[in-house]
Amino acid sequence: MAASSSPLPRWAPTPSPSRRLWRWGGGTPDARNGAGEAGTGWSLGRIFPWQRRPAVAGFDGVEVAPTTAPAPAQSAGKDVVDDPRVFLTWEDVCVTVAAGAYGGEPVSILRGISGHAGPGEVLAIMGPSGCGKTTLLDTLAGRLGPGVNETGLILINGRREKLAFGTSAYVTQDNVLMSTMSVREAVYYSAQLQLPGTMPAAEKRAHADGVIREMGLGDAMDTRIGGRMTKGISGGQRKRLTICVEMLTRPRLLFLDEPTSGLDSAASYHVMSHIARVAAREGMTVVAAVHQPSGDVFDLFHSLCLLSQGRTVFFGAASEANQFFTQSGFPCPQLRNPSDHFLRTINKDFDEEIVESSKARRKTAAEAIDILTDAYQSTAYSEKTTNRIAEMKQIGGAPFKKREQASFSTKLFVLTRRSFINMHRDIGYYWMRLGIYLGIGICLGTIFYQVGHSYSSIQSRCEVIMYTTALLTFMAIGGFPSFVEEVKVFRRERLSGHYGVAEFVISNTLSATPYLAVITLIPGAMLYYLTGLTKGADHFVYFVINLCMCTLLVESMMMIIAVIVPDFLMGIIVGAGVQGVMMLNGGFFRLPKELPKPVWKYPCYYISFHKYAVQGFYKNEFIGQTFPSDQLIEKNVTISGIQVLQEKLQVEMGYSKWVNIAILFGMMVVYRMMFFAIVKIAEEVRTKRRGTKWKWCK
Repeated sequence: MAASSSPLPRWAPTPSPSRRLWRWGGGTPDARNGAGEAGTGWSLGRIFPWQRRPAVAGFDGVEVAPTTAPAPAQSAGKDVVDDPRVFLTWEDVCVTVAAGAYGGEPVSILRGISGHAGPGEVLAIMGPSGCGKTTLLDTLAGRLGPGVNETGLILINGRREKLAFGTSAYVTQDNVLMSTMSVREAVYYSAQLQLPGTMPAAEKRAHADGVIREMGLGDAMDTRIGGRMTKGISGGQRKRLTICVEMLTRPRLLFLDEPTSGLDSAASYHVMSHIARVAAREGMTVVAAVHQPSGDVFDLFHSLCLLSQGRTVFFGAASEANQFFTQSGFPCPQLRNPSDHFLRTINKDFDEEIVESSKARRKTAAEAIDILTDAYQSTAYSEKTTNRIAEMKQIGGAPFKKREQASFSTKLFVLTRRSFINMHRDIGYYWMRLGIYLGIGICLGTIFYQVGHSYSSIQSRCEVIMYTTALLTFMAIGGFPSFVEEVKVFRRERLSGHYGVAEFVISNTLSATPYLAVITLIPGAMLYYLTGLTKGADHFVYFVINLCMCTLLVESMMMIIAVIVPDFLMGIIVGAGVQGVMMLNGGFFRLPKELPKPVWKYPCYYISFHKYAVQGFYKNEFIGQTFPSDQLIEKNVTISGIQVLQEKLQVEMGYSKWVNIAILFGMMVVYRMMFFAIVKIAEEVRTKRRGTKWKWCK
C-alpha cells in the first residue's frame, strides 16, 4: 500500500518491506543532496553554517546518519573549521554527595562511568528512577550544584573546553517558562535575545515560527503558557515549548533531560524523530536522559547508556543492547518493548515481588545488575567503548567561537519590554498590591482624617508617617512569589548564555519603576489629603518620591533574598524578618538616643532604610510649621517644627530632606549591585571549583 493511503499521520513510523526505517550505510537525503544552492541576500545560513534544507518529498519515517560519525574534514569543509562539530567523551566519572549535617559517609551517585557521543548521533541515557541519569547529564553539561563532588575526565574534541554561547543547549526536566506569555511571545522574545542583532526582525519571526511548527505547537501559538493562577497549555506542550526555545540557535551539542515526559506516545515520537532528523542533517550531538521510551522512540536512538545504581550496565549501539542481554542470560520476550525489558530487569525497587515469583530460575534485580555489570566490563562492548573514546580524543580542530548575539541595548530593550508585559498581566505582581494599598489608604485616611494643627496632631502625624513607611513598604513582599518565578527564568536563560546579570538588573528596574510610581501615587494622594498633612505641591511630590523610593529599595532587598533563598515561602519569611528588625531601629518605636549602642545603634540604626525614610518624611512635614505647646505645662506658647524635629523626634538636621532621598537611592543601587555580585561570585566559584576538580583528576 502506498504511504499516502496509510491511515497513520505522515510522521508516524511506516515499516516497509523494501527498505528499513534506519539506513546505517548511507547518509540522509539532505546529505545526498549536497550543500544546496547558495542563495543571495540575507539567510539563516550566515548564522547557522549547518543550515536546514528542505525535506525530500514523499519521505516517510526517519532516516539518520550512520552510527560512526563522519570525519569533520570530509563532511563540512570550511564550515567545520569555523564551527567544529562536537565529539564528547567522558572517562571514569564519579559523583558523590557530601554527608549531611549529622555526619556519615558521602553518598555515591555515579561510579566510574565512561562513554562518548558524536555528531549526528542521539545518545539515550536510560535506567530506573534514582540511577543517576540527570546527575550524569548535569555533570557532562557542567551544571552540578554545590555540595556535589565530581571526579573524572570530560573532553570535547580531545581537550577540556568551555563551550561558547550557541554551541550547547540544555533542556531541563522542569519547564521553567514565563506563565503570562503566549507560546508565540515566549519564542519570539527568546529569538530576539539569542539571534544576532544584524538579523532582520522578519527573519527572526520566520525562524521562530518554523521552530514552533516543527514541534507541533502551531495551533497553540496564541495560547498563554499559564501557571499557578491561570490555566494555559498542557504539560506536554510546555515540554515542547522548552525544546523550541533551546533549539532556536541550532546548537552543536544538545542535552535533553527527559524530553518525552508528559507526552503521549505519538507526540514523543514526533518530537524525538524531529530531533533525530536535525541531528543527522546538521551534525548535532544529542545526549538525552530518557525515562520510559516507547518501542518506536527507542528505535530512534543510535547509542544507549544503561545505568543502575550509578553503575554502567551497558554502553554501546542501541541495536546491540538486546543481543547483550540475551548473551548475559536475560533475553527479551517476544512482542515486548526492549526498553521495558531492560528497565524491568535492572530495577531493584521491587525485588521482593521477583523473589516470590513462581519461576524458579528467576533472579532478583540485584543479582541481574551484578551479572550484567560484570558482563559488560569483561566483554568486547567495554573494549569497543574504550577504543572509540581514544579515537575521539585524537580529534582536534579549531576552538569553538562565540556566536554573534543581539547587542546589549537590544537585549535590554527586549528584557524590559517582556518584564513590563509580565508585570502587567500578572495580577499578583502589582495590581493586587494596588488594591491593598487603596484599602489601607482609605482606612488610614478616615481614621486620621484631618489631624489639624493641635499639639496632639504632632503625635498623629508621626504615627501616619511611620505606619505608611512601615506597612506600605512591608507589603512589597507581596510580589515576591511572582518575582521568584521571574528569577527562575533568569537562572535558566543565564545558564544558557542568553544574556547577562547587568541586563536583567537594569531591565527589572526600568520595568518596575512605572508600576511602583502608580501604586504609590494613587494611594499616596488619597492618604495625603484625607489626613490633612502639610499642604503644598512640593511637599506632596516629595512624599510620593520618598514612598516610591522605599518600595523600590525593598524590592531590591528582596532580589537578594530571592537569589539566596529561592523558595518563595521561605523568602517571604526571611524578608518579613529582615524588615521587622529594620523597622524596630527606624527611630520611631525607640528614639535614636535611647537605642542601645552596641548592635542596635551601631550599625543596625544606620543601615536601616526606615531611619532615612522616616526622617525625610519628618523634615518634609514639620519644617515651616508651628504648633501650640502642651497647655497642661505652658499656656499661650507655640513651638516650631524645627523644635519638634530636634527635641521631640531627635532628627539629624545637618542635611536636607533631599539628602535622605539620595541616601535611599544609593542604598537601592547598593542592593542591586549586591544581587549582581552574588550571582557573579556564585558563577565564578562554580567555575573555579569545577576547574580545580578536573585539574586534580588529570
